[in-house]
Amino acid sequence: MNRELNVGTRIDHPRYGEGVISRNGQLSYKVIFVRGGEIEFMKSSFEADVIEENDAMPLNEPRLSVKEFETALKMLLDRYNGLEHKVELGSKWEGGTLTLTPGNPGLQSKDMPIETFFHKIVMVRDRLRVLEQNINSHTGLSDEDKINLQQYITRIYGSLTSFNVLFSEKEDYFVGSKS
Repeated sequence: MNRELNVGTRIDHPRYGEGVISRNGQLSYKVIFVRGGEIEFMKSSFEADVIEENDAMPLNEPRLSVKEFETALKMLLDRYNGLEHKVELGSKWEGGTLTLTPGNPGLQSKDMPIETFFHKIVMVRDRLRVLEQNINSHTGLSDEDKINLQQYITRIYGSLTSFNVLFSEKEDYFVGSKS
C-alpha cells in the first residue's frame, strides 16, 4: 500500500480481519482489530483493504495514540495538581499554632503551624476524591462493590467534618451522609 492512511480509517487485513488504524507514525501504523489486540505494522510492508477512509485529520498533522494522550494528560494534571482550585484557610486561623498537649505532664507538647495541619487535611480530602473517582471508574468492581466502598468514603468524610471550622469557604467543607 503506497498511500498514507489517517487514524480512524477502517481496514480489512488478510490475516487479522477488520480493524481501525489507531496510530499513524513516521514508519508504522498501529491497528486495533475487532477480534482483539493491537498490532503495529511497518508502512513499507503494510497490506490491507480500506473499508472506510477517515479524511477528518490532515495527513501532515501530528498524531497521538490514546495511550500517548492519556500519558500527556496525566503528566499535565500532575504538574498542575489536577487544576483544582486553591483551598483557603479561614482568616482567623492564619499565623496560628496547633498545640498538642499530652495527658502526661512529664511529656513535652508539640506545636505545629495551623497552615501545615490544614494542608495535610486538604491533602487527605483530595486523595479521598481521587480514590472515589478510581472506584467509580473501575471496570473490575461490580456496582454493589462500588456502592459499598463509596459508603466507607462517605463515612470518612463524616468523620472529618470536625475540621470544617478551618476552611474559609463553606463549599470546601467535608460532607458526610445526609439524613
